[in-house]
Amino acid sequence: MESRRLAPTLGIVASLVVVGLLLVPYAVVDGDAGSYYGAGTPSPWVGGLLALVAVVVFAAGREERTAPETAAGVGLGLGLAVTAVLALWAVTVPGEVPLQLTTAEPIVGPLTTGVIIEYHRWLLAVAAALLPAAGVWYGRALRVF
Repeated sequence: MESRRLAPTLGIVASLVVVGLLLVPYAVVDGDAGSYYGAGTPSPWVGGLLALVAVVVFAAGREERTAPETAAGVGLGLGLAVTAVLALWAVTVPGEVPLQLTTAEPIVGPLTTGVIIEYHRWLLAVAAALLPAAGVWYGRALRVF
């Protein structure tokens, strides 16, 4: 019974983490995060929009406003789409683009904008992979998959 609530909660949290990570470059880069996001194909904002839809789907399933089985399946599908979009974007961003936006000024301890932006796209792709994992876990908890 506990997995029936924890799995969609993981989906909600993972979706919000993806959206939050999409906002990080605007906080650490001085004004030119748009060129970073425009460097790859497709736009990562498509993945962010799908992640926000996934929040609604997982929350509706958890609160049983939608059939939980339906929410698990749609959540899995959205998670796969978000992961595909963000992984494809991360792979297509040229390696020099994040490095052009960086400075050596420390932000927090040893973290500089260079370190944050250099690894940001890969962290975003890994965080996106939590969405389909939550969908699978939710489906298994409901004995659908």
